[in-house]
Amino acid sequence: MLLSRKVPFAVLAFSLLAFPSFAAEKTSLTIYSSAAPGSLSPEMYRPMPNGEGGGWMYGSQIPGYAYVRAQRDIDLKSGANEVKFSDVAAYIDPTTVMFKSLSDPTGTTVQEQNYQFDLVSSQKLLDRYIGQDITVEQDHGTTVEGFAGKLLSANGGLILQDKDGKVTSINNYADIKFPELPGGLITKPTLVWSVLAGKAGKQSVETSYQTGGITWWADYNATYSEGKDANSGFLDLGAWVSIVNKSGASYDDAGLKLVAGDVHRATNGMAGRGMSVGAMAAAKSVDAAAGFAEKAFFEFHLYTLGRSTTIPDNSTKQIELFPKVTHVPVQKEFVYYGAMMPYYGGVNTAREDGVPENKKVSIYLTFKNDKKLGLGMPLPAGRVRVSKQDEADGSLEFIGEDTIDHTPKDEDVRIKLGEAFDITGERKQTDFAVDNARRTMSESFEITLKNHKDSDAEVLVKENLYRGANWEITEASGDYKKLDAQTIQFPVTVKKDGTTKVTYTVRYTW
Repeated sequence: MLLSRKVPFAVLAFSLLAFPSFAAEKTSLTIYSSAAPGSLSPEMYRPMPNGEGGGWMYGSQIPGYAYVRAQRDIDLKSGANEVKFSDVAAYIDPTTVMFKSLSDPTGTTVQEQNYQFDLVSSQKLLDRYIGQDITVEQDHGTTVEGFAGKLLSANGGLILQDKDGKVTSINNYADIKFPELPGGLITKPTLVWSVLAGKAGKQSVETSYQTGGITWWADYNATYSEGKDANSGFLDLGAWVSIVNKSGASYDDAGLKLVAGDVHRATNGMAGRGMSVGAMAAAKSVDAAAGFAEKAFFEFHLYTLGRSTTIPDNSTKQIELFPKVTHVPVQKEFVYYGAMMPYYGGVNTAREDGVPENKKVSIYLTFKNDKKLGLGMPLPAGRVRVSKQDEADGSLEFIGEDTIDHTPKDEDVRIKLGEAFDITGERKQTDFAVDNARRTMSESFEITLKNHKDSDAEVLVKENLYRGANWEITEASGDYKKLDAQTIQFPVTVKKDGTTKVTYTVRYTW
């Protein structure tokens, strides 16, 4: 490597860029996200093993973007001004940058705007100082030896020529001192505007731009307690907003709004076709203890936080979406889906397609997003983690998790928690016949459910009619419900330590 140590810029003798004097900045965000809850790998939101944040490595992979708006006061002179703002996000889209004066919107205009991102580095400094004088220091035990001279080369080491013409090659060094920062290099990404002001004085201005590397979703934490039977129970439910910021900038003391919904956006390098959206904006008056308030916003939903918050770079931040709601009635469903084979179109006469089976019985919790139950707020898409208290020691033990889509008020929320241990299913094809001349086909099944629990259980037996579009149930052991054009469902009761069988025959024609 060219450099044996990082150059400590604290010792570099150059002056930094001069910026206008700014009053306290007010920052707001509008965050758009296509991240599925839990879809980010831990490496994307944890520091790297060497202690450095993973933002610059993984920020471009964060499935989201934001519109950043910053309001501040600056002093302008009458006529032409050069205005520079640093501390912008690393993943800025410079084509989206805007500048406007709030104090003098008609008299103050922007003639040009630029985004400068040629950041200073050790190699760039060395390249710029070829043919110029620098000072290099080497450690020799407890002493430091200095070399001063003209830098002839920085390729594979440093070659210096002193004033007497002597040439020295240096491969290992401690520090390099440069007289000043060369023109064109900056220490931070910087937005630069050529502004024409109609009058001199302090003005309030607003800048905005789009950046990648930031996303959000909702996380729901639920605690389950048993109900009166095997198919009922209760949930205590709380909700949090999770924000992952790898944009390369921090957003201090910002108001916060979240907009939930699927917002369409033209496909480009930063965003997908359909985006879940979260918006943040500074509040004019905030309450330090206030939480989120929800309201309809266009065809989406707006969640406004009643206080300001700080979202640091390279951070995962969580904010309570709403206080915990207790004792929400839930229905526990046991679903046996013996053959997960959808209808692919046409006619399927392959007998073996009816043989594969699944013996697991799935567990679902279903509740209504109802105001009477303490809910009724539109729920943003997110991940629901469910725990149950161990009465032996009072600890909460994890029992499953699932994701939910955006859910309006008064709609059902359904969460899959896993597979039942004490309830099993078995599916057998008992008959199969095809008559190609008459274009008919019949198939029969026997489904056996066993319940090893100490209480009765209601089980839903779900069957796909996957062999053809035209079908008829010619025989069935019990009532069934048609869920859609190719799916039926048998509700059955399985007694404790008992066995129940479901049989049916389906006839296809084409």
